[in-house]
Amino acid sequence: MRPYDRALDELRTISIETGVSPYAEGSCMIKCGNTHVLCTASVDENVPRWMKGSGKGWVTAEYGMLPRATHTRGRREAARGGQGGRTVEIQRLIGRSLRAGVDLKKLGERQIILDCDVIRADGGTRTASITGAWVALNIACQHLVEEGKLEANPVTDQIAAVSCGIVDETCRLDLEYTEDSAAQADANYVLSGTGGIIEVQASAEDTPFAAEEFSELMRLAQKGIGELCAIQMKAISG
Repeated sequence: MRPYDRALDELRTISIETGVSPYAEGSCMIKCGNTHVLCTASVDENVPRWMKGSGKGWVTAEYGMLPRATHTRGRREAARGGQGGRTVEIQRLIGRSLRAGVDLKKLGERQIILDCDVIRADGGTRTASITGAWVALNIACQHLVEEGKLEANPVTDQIAAVSCGIVDETCRLDLEYTEDSAAQADANYVLSGTGGIIEVQASAEDTPFAAEEFSELMRLAQKGIGELCAIQMKAISG
């Protein structure tokens, strides 16, 4: 049995609350079970120096976990003297995932900075960050349209992400920490709302897993992301 008696193809309870940070152009709090992430989108009317004169904008991300997001306190990365490799890898993943759903030319020479801060962690923080960041990004872009700075929203597709894995020889959707820590294989899927594959991170923890199992994990991810996209749309329309 899974925790909370979830079916193998069932997401955790998902909620997305928008407008939680009044000073940001776009914001939301996404809750995926006991994983809670605050996502904000800030508009900067400048682009990195290497993009000046290109006529294109940029979307980038920063990611972090609060010290007591987990069962034991972790030191702030600033206190350790810099970001760890995991943090850098995750924020790069968030940034390139979201850029896949934006027409950077239509964004103009400005950048949108996505901040994903993990308030509470119970597995799937990077996938929750991507799913929530898309909502914050879309709201920020719509804000630019309403201000007359853009003619149309440059967001071209929905982007969402979910984890899947093999635990006790069963393929499961949306792993929480107790499952993730015991998984024989785990994978993170970033897909577009139109079904395109943006990124897949998959690895076996002990022994290789079969192609048939990978196909089943992909099927679960597609099902879960379809449901997440519906929740995203409800959040931005409400």
